[in-house]
Amino acid sequence: MSLHRVPRLLCALNSTTMDSDESDFYGDEETVAGLEARVNSFNVAQWWEETNAVHLNRRVKTEPVDSKRLHNPYAGVPYAWQLTETVDAFLDRLPPETTEGSEEIPWIFICNPYIPRKDRLSAQNQFSKGNEDEAPEEEGSQLDTLIEGGTERLNILRHFTNDIQRTPTSKAARRADINDEKKQAVQDILALAHACKVKAGKWMIFCPPREVNEVWRIIARATANNELGIAAKVAPRQDATGKKDRIIAVYTADFSDMADVTRVLRRLRELKVVESTGRPIYYKPDAFTYIGIAHGNHWDIKASIYSSLDVLPKPLLPPTPVHDNERNDWTF
Repeated sequence: MSLHRVPRLLCALNSTTMDSDESDFYGDEETVAGLEARVNSFNVAQWWEETNAVHLNRRVKTEPVDSKRLHNPYAGVPYAWQLTETVDAFLDRLPPETTEGSEEIPWIFICNPYIPRKDRLSAQNQFSKGNEDEAPEEEGSQLDTLIEGGTERLNILRHFTNDIQRTPTSKAARRADINDEKKQAVQDILALAHACKVKAGKWMIFCPPREVNEVWRIIARATANNELGIAAKVAPRQDATGKKDRIIAVYTADFSDMADVTRVLRRLRELKVVESTGRPIYYKPDAFTYIGIAHGNHWDIKASIYSSLDVLPKPLLPPTPVHDNERNDWTF
Protein backbone atom coordinates (compact mmCIF):
# COMPACT_ATOMS: atom_id res chain seq x y z
CA MET A 1 0.00 0.00 0.00
CA SER A 2 1.78 3.16 -1.14
CA LEU A 3 1.08 6.45 0.56
CA HIS A 4 -1.34 8.69 -1.28
CA ARG A 5 0.00 12.22 -1.15
CA VAL A 6 -0.78 14.82 -3.82
CA PRO A 7 -1.36 17.86 -1.60
CA ARG A 8 -1.95 21.41 -2.63
CA LEU A 9 1.58 22.05 -1.37
CA LEU A 10 3.23 21.51 -4.76
CA CYS A 11 0.69 23.62 -6.61
CA ALA A 12 1.22 26.46 -4.19
CA LEU A 13 4.99 26.24 -4.44
CA ASN A 14 4.94 26.15 -8.22
CA SER A 15 2.50 29.02 -8.68
CA THR A 16 3.50 31.49 -5.95
CA THR A 17 6.29 34.03 -6.17
CA MET A 18 8.31 34.10 -2.95
CA ASP A 19 9.71 37.14 -1.19
CA SER A 20 13.47 37.15 -0.94
CA ASP A 21 13.45 36.80 2.85
CA GLU A 22 11.34 33.64 2.52
CA SER A 23 13.58 31.94 -0.01
CA ASP A 24 15.49 30.04 2.67
CA PHE A 25 12.62 27.58 2.68
CA TYR A 26 10.29 28.31 -0.20
CA GLY A 27 13.12 28.58 -2.72
CA ASP A 28 14.67 25.27 -1.66
CA GLU A 29 13.02 23.10 -4.29
CA GLU A 30 15.35 20.21 -3.49
CA THR A 31 14.11 20.06 0.13
CA VAL A 32 10.47 20.14 -0.91
CA ALA A 33 11.00 17.58 -3.65
CA GLY A 34 12.88 15.32 -1.27
CA LEU A 35 10.07 15.41 1.28
CA GLU A 36 7.43 14.74 -1.35
CA ALA A 37 9.44 11.88 -2.81
CA ARG A 38 9.99 10.34 0.61
CA VAL A 39 6.30 10.40 1.51
CA ASN A 40 5.22 9.34 -1.98
CA SER A 41 7.56 6.37 -2.10
CA PHE A 42 6.88 4.92 1.36
CA ASN A 43 5.35 1.52 0.62
CA VAL A 44 4.15 -0.31 3.73
CA ALA A 45 3.85 -3.77 2.20
CA GLN A 46 7.25 -3.62 0.50
CA TRP A 47 8.94 -2.08 3.57
CA TRP A 48 7.56 -4.78 5.86
CA GLU A 49 8.49 -7.59 3.49
CA GLU A 50 12.06 -6.37 3.10
CA THR A 51 12.57 -5.65 6.80
CA ASN A 52 10.88 -8.85 7.88
CA ALA A 53 13.47 -10.87 5.98
CA VAL A 54 15.97 -9.93 8.66
CA HIS A 55 13.73 -11.39 11.37
CA LEU A 56 12.62 -14.62 9.74
CA ASN A 57 14.79 -16.64 12.06
CA ARG A 58 12.78 -15.31 14.99
CA ARG A 59 9.52 -16.82 13.81
CA VAL A 60 7.95 -19.40 16.09
CA LYS A 61 6.56 -22.51 14.41
CA THR A 62 2.83 -22.81 14.89
CA GLU A 63 1.77 -26.22 16.14
CA PRO A 64 -1.77 -27.61 15.83
CA VAL A 65 -3.91 -26.46 18.73
CA ASP A 66 -5.60 -29.00 20.96
CA SER A 67 -9.03 -27.43 21.56
CA LYS A 68 -9.49 -29.54 24.69
CA ARG A 69 -6.49 -27.99 26.41
CA LEU A 70 -6.68 -24.83 28.51
CA HIS A 71 -4.11 -22.09 28.03
CA ASN A 72 -2.68 -19.37 30.26
CA PRO A 73 0.03 -17.10 28.81
CA TYR A 74 0.33 -15.57 32.30
CA ALA A 75 1.06 -18.84 34.09
CA GLY A 76 3.26 -18.15 37.09
CA VAL A 77 2.75 -14.36 36.97
CA PRO A 78 1.68 -13.41 40.52
CA TYR A 79 -0.66 -10.57 39.51
CA ALA A 80 -2.60 -12.75 37.05
CA TRP A 81 -5.26 -15.43 37.34
CA GLN A 82 -3.90 -18.97 37.47
CA LEU A 83 -5.61 -22.07 36.15
CA THR A 84 -5.01 -23.69 39.52
CA GLU A 85 -7.39 -21.27 41.28
CA THR A 86 -11.06 -20.42 40.81
CA VAL A 87 -11.93 -16.99 39.48
CA ASP A 88 -13.50 -16.10 42.83
CA ALA A 89 -10.27 -17.02 44.61
CA PHE A 90 -8.37 -14.80 42.17
CA LEU A 91 -10.78 -11.91 42.80
CA ASP A 92 -10.38 -12.33 46.56
CA ARG A 93 -6.60 -12.45 46.22
CA LEU A 94 -6.33 -9.27 44.12
CA PRO A 95 -9.33 -6.94 44.63
CA PRO A 96 -8.53 -3.90 42.45
CA GLU A 97 -10.11 -1.33 44.76
CA THR A 98 -7.61 -1.96 47.55
CA THR A 99 -4.66 -3.73 45.89
CA GLU A 100 -1.74 -1.29 45.82
CA GLY A 101 -0.03 -0.85 42.48
CA SER A 102 3.73 -1.37 42.41
CA GLU A 103 6.51 -2.74 40.22
CA GLU A 104 5.43 -6.18 41.39
CA ILE A 105 1.75 -5.48 40.64
CA PRO A 106 1.53 -3.08 37.66
CA TRP A 107 -1.83 -4.53 36.57
CA ILE A 108 -4.27 -7.26 37.54
CA PHE A 109 -4.65 -9.61 34.58
CA ILE A 110 -6.83 -12.47 33.38
CA CYS A 111 -6.56 -14.44 30.12
CA ASN A 112 -9.23 -16.35 28.22
CA PRO A 113 -8.16 -19.97 28.80
CA TYR A 114 -9.75 -21.19 25.56
CA ILE A 115 -7.59 -19.05 23.26
CA PRO A 116 -3.90 -20.02 22.82
CA ARG A 117 -1.37 -17.18 22.86
CA LYS A 118 2.36 -16.84 23.28
CA ASP A 119 3.65 -17.18 26.85
CA ARG A 120 4.30 -13.81 28.41
CA LEU A 121 7.93 -14.56 29.27
CA SER A 122 8.75 -15.31 25.61
CA ALA A 123 6.80 -12.37 24.19
CA GLN A 124 8.55 -9.54 22.36
CA ASN A 125 6.65 -6.91 24.35
CA GLN A 126 8.79 -7.80 27.37
CA PHE A 127 11.44 -5.62 25.69
CA SER A 128 9.05 -2.66 25.19
CA LYS A 129 9.35 -0.72 28.45
CA GLY A 130 6.00 0.15 29.95
CA ASN A 131 4.13 -2.06 27.50
CA GLU A 132 4.92 -5.48 28.95
CA ASP A 133 1.28 -6.14 29.86
CA GLU A 134 -0.57 -5.46 26.64
CA ALA A 135 -2.59 -8.26 25.03
CA PRO A 136 -0.97 -11.71 24.98
CA GLU A 137 0.91 -11.93 21.70
CA GLU A 138 -0.10 -13.92 18.65
CA GLU A 139 2.36 -16.57 17.47
CA GLY A 140 4.54 -15.24 14.67
CA SER A 141 4.05 -11.59 15.60
CA GLN A 142 6.81 -9.14 14.63
CA LEU A 143 6.51 -6.41 17.24
CA ASP A 144 10.01 -5.04 16.69
CA THR A 145 9.23 -4.55 12.99
CA LEU A 146 5.99 -2.73 13.81
CA ILE A 147 7.71 -0.40 16.26
CA GLU A 148 10.49 0.41 13.80
CA GLY A 149 8.19 0.95 10.82
CA GLY A 150 5.47 2.73 12.79
CA THR A 151 7.99 5.12 14.31
CA GLU A 152 9.41 5.88 10.87
CA ARG A 153 5.92 6.62 9.55
CA LEU A 154 5.27 9.01 12.43
CA ASN A 155 8.57 10.75 11.71
CA ILE A 156 7.50 11.26 8.09
CA LEU A 157 4.23 12.76 9.34
CA ARG A 158 6.08 15.06 11.74
CA HIS A 159 8.45 16.35 9.06
CA PHE A 160 5.57 16.85 6.64
CA THR A 161 3.59 18.79 9.25
CA ASN A 162 6.54 21.00 10.22
CA ASP A 163 7.47 21.81 6.64
CA ILE A 164 3.99 22.48 5.32
CA GLN A 165 3.41 25.03 8.07
CA ARG A 166 5.94 27.27 6.29
CA THR A 167 4.28 27.19 2.87
CA PRO A 168 2.41 30.24 1.47
CA THR A 169 -0.96 28.46 1.29
CA SER A 170 -3.88 29.46 3.48
CA LYS A 171 -4.20 28.14 7.01
CA ALA A 172 -7.30 26.19 5.99
CA ALA A 173 -5.48 24.57 3.06
CA ARG A 174 -2.53 23.60 5.24
CA ARG A 175 -4.84 22.13 7.86
CA ALA A 176 -6.66 20.09 5.20
CA ASP A 177 -3.38 18.68 3.88
CA ILE A 178 -2.17 17.84 7.39
CA ASN A 179 -5.44 16.08 8.20
CA ASP A 180 -5.20 14.07 4.99
CA GLU A 181 -1.65 13.05 5.83
CA LYS A 182 -2.60 12.09 9.40
CA LYS A 183 -5.44 9.93 8.09
CA GLN A 184 -3.09 8.20 5.67
CA ALA A 185 -0.45 7.70 8.37
CA VAL A 186 -3.01 5.97 10.59
CA GLN A 187 -4.07 3.71 7.73
CA ASP A 188 -0.45 2.81 7.00
CA ILE A 189 0.35 2.07 10.65
CA LEU A 190 -2.71 -0.16 11.02
CA ALA A 191 -1.87 -1.97 7.78
CA LEU A 192 1.67 -2.54 9.01
CA ALA A 193 0.37 -3.75 12.39
CA HIS A 194 -1.85 -6.29 10.67
CA ALA A 195 1.02 -7.50 8.48
CA CYS A 196 3.20 -7.86 11.59
CA LYS A 197 0.46 -9.80 13.42
CA VAL A 198 0.15 -7.16 16.12
CA LYS A 199 -3.61 -7.09 15.71
CA ALA A 200 -4.99 -6.97 19.24
CA GLY A 201 -6.83 -3.98 20.64
CA LYS A 202 -8.91 -3.13 23.68
CA TRP A 203 -12.14 -1.56 24.77
CA MET A 204 -11.22 0.85 27.58
CA ILE A 205 -13.60 1.33 30.50
CA PHE A 206 -13.00 3.99 33.16
CA CYS A 207 -14.56 2.96 36.43
CA PRO A 208 -14.99 4.78 39.78
CA PRO A 209 -13.05 3.05 42.60
CA ARG A 210 -16.21 2.27 44.57
CA GLU A 211 -17.53 0.27 41.59
CA VAL A 212 -14.33 -1.28 40.29
CA ASN A 213 -14.48 -4.53 42.27
CA GLU A 214 -17.97 -5.39 41.02
CA VAL A 215 -17.34 -4.34 37.41
CA TRP A 216 -14.06 -6.26 37.37
CA ARG A 217 -15.76 -9.33 38.86
CA ILE A 218 -18.27 -9.37 36.00
CA ILE A 219 -15.60 -8.87 33.33
CA ALA A 220 -13.18 -11.39 34.84
CA ARG A 221 -15.84 -14.11 35.01
CA ALA A 222 -17.00 -13.43 31.46
CA THR A 223 -13.41 -13.51 30.17
CA ALA A 224 -12.68 -16.83 31.88
CA ASN A 225 -15.97 -18.18 30.51
CA ASN A 226 -15.05 -17.32 26.89
CA GLU A 227 -17.79 -14.67 26.59
CA LEU A 228 -15.61 -11.64 25.82
CA GLY A 229 -12.17 -11.37 24.22
CA ILE A 230 -8.72 -12.85 24.60
CA ALA A 231 -7.86 -11.18 27.94
CA ALA A 232 -8.69 -8.34 30.32
CA LYS A 233 -6.81 -6.26 32.86
CA VAL A 234 -7.59 -3.65 35.50
CA ALA A 235 -5.40 -1.01 37.10
CA PRO A 236 -4.70 -1.47 40.82
CA ARG A 237 -4.79 1.45 43.24
CA GLN A 238 -2.12 3.95 42.18
CA ASP A 239 -2.93 7.25 43.95
CA ALA A 240 -2.72 8.00 47.65
CA THR A 241 -6.39 8.97 47.95
CA GLY A 242 -7.68 5.98 46.01
CA LYS A 243 -10.24 8.25 44.33
CA LYS A 244 -8.84 8.17 40.80
CA ASP A 245 -10.89 6.30 38.20
CA ARG A 246 -9.51 2.88 37.29
CA ILE A 247 -9.09 1.71 33.74
CA ILE A 248 -10.26 -1.73 32.68
CA ALA A 249 -9.08 -3.00 29.29
CA VAL A 250 -11.00 -5.74 27.50
CA TYR A 251 -8.86 -7.15 24.68
CA THR A 252 -10.04 -8.51 21.35
CA ALA A 253 -7.90 -10.50 18.93
CA ASP A 254 -8.10 -8.28 15.85
CA PHE A 255 -8.91 -4.56 15.66
CA SER A 256 -10.02 -4.99 12.02
CA ASP A 257 -12.51 -7.77 12.83
CA MET A 258 -15.55 -5.56 13.30
CA ALA A 259 -17.86 -8.51 13.89
CA ASP A 260 -15.80 -9.57 16.92
CA VAL A 261 -15.16 -6.01 18.14
CA THR A 262 -18.91 -5.40 17.99
CA ARG A 263 -19.74 -8.74 19.62
CA VAL A 264 -17.55 -7.95 22.63
CA LEU A 265 -19.06 -4.47 22.98
CA ARG A 266 -22.57 -5.91 22.74
CA ARG A 267 -21.76 -8.43 25.48
CA LEU A 268 -20.32 -5.67 27.69
CA ARG A 269 -23.58 -3.80 27.28
CA GLU A 270 -25.58 -6.91 28.09
CA LEU A 271 -23.49 -7.28 31.25
CA LYS A 272 -24.35 -3.63 32.05
CA VAL A 273 -20.75 -2.59 32.63
CA VAL A 274 -20.54 0.12 29.96
CA GLU A 275 -22.40 3.36 29.40
CA SER A 276 -24.36 3.00 32.64
CA THR A 277 -23.47 6.64 33.31
CA GLY A 278 -24.12 7.69 29.73
CA ARG A 279 -20.42 7.94 28.86
CA PRO A 280 -19.18 6.11 25.75
CA ILE A 281 -16.13 3.87 25.83
CA TYR A 282 -13.35 3.79 23.26
CA TYR A 283 -11.31 1.17 21.43
CA LYS A 284 -7.56 1.48 20.98
CA PRO A 285 -5.29 -0.86 18.98
CA ASP A 286 -2.23 -2.12 20.83
CA ALA A 287 -0.14 -0.94 17.87
CA PHE A 288 -0.86 2.67 18.89
CA THR A 289 0.27 1.94 22.44
CA TYR A 290 3.54 0.38 21.30
CA ILE A 291 4.57 3.39 19.18
CA GLY A 292 3.47 6.06 21.65
CA ILE A 293 0.14 7.27 20.24
CA ALA A 294 -1.53 8.21 23.51
CA HIS A 295 -3.99 10.92 24.52
CA GLY A 296 -2.52 14.35 23.73
CA ASN A 297 0.29 12.98 21.53
CA HIS A 298 2.37 15.51 19.59
CA TRP A 299 1.24 14.13 16.20
CA ASP A 300 -2.32 15.14 17.13
CA ILE A 301 -3.58 11.67 16.20
CA LYS A 302 -6.69 10.44 17.96
CA ALA A 303 -5.63 7.65 20.33
CA SER A 304 -8.71 5.50 19.69
CA ILE A 305 -10.16 4.20 16.44
CA TYR A 306 -13.71 3.32 17.55
CA SER A 307 -16.32 4.69 19.94
CA SER A 308 -19.05 2.54 21.44
CA LEU A 309 -21.62 5.03 20.16
CA ASP A 310 -20.30 4.62 16.62
CA VAL A 311 -20.03 0.83 16.70
CA LEU A 312 -23.43 0.21 18.35
CA PRO A 313 -25.40 3.46 18.13
CA LYS A 314 -28.79 1.76 18.41
CA PRO A 315 -30.43 0.30 21.55
CA LEU A 316 -29.22 -3.05 22.80
CA LEU A 317 -29.72 -5.80 20.25
CA PRO A 318 -30.75 -9.40 21.08
CA PRO A 319 -27.96 -11.51 22.58
CA THR A 320 -25.58 -13.13 20.12
CA PRO A 321 -23.62 -16.39 20.42
CA VAL A 322 -20.15 -16.30 21.95
CA HIS A 323 -17.03 -17.68 20.22
CA ASP A 324 -17.57 -20.42 17.69
CA ASN A 325 -14.86 -22.66 19.16
CA GLU A 326 -16.66 -23.70 22.34
CA ARG A 327 -18.09 -22.22 25.48
CA ASN A 328 -17.66 -23.90 28.83
CA ASP A 329 -18.79 -22.66 32.20
CA TRP A 330 -15.79 -22.14 34.43
CA THR A 331 -15.99 -23.10 38.10
CA PHE A 332 -15.87 -19.83 40.04
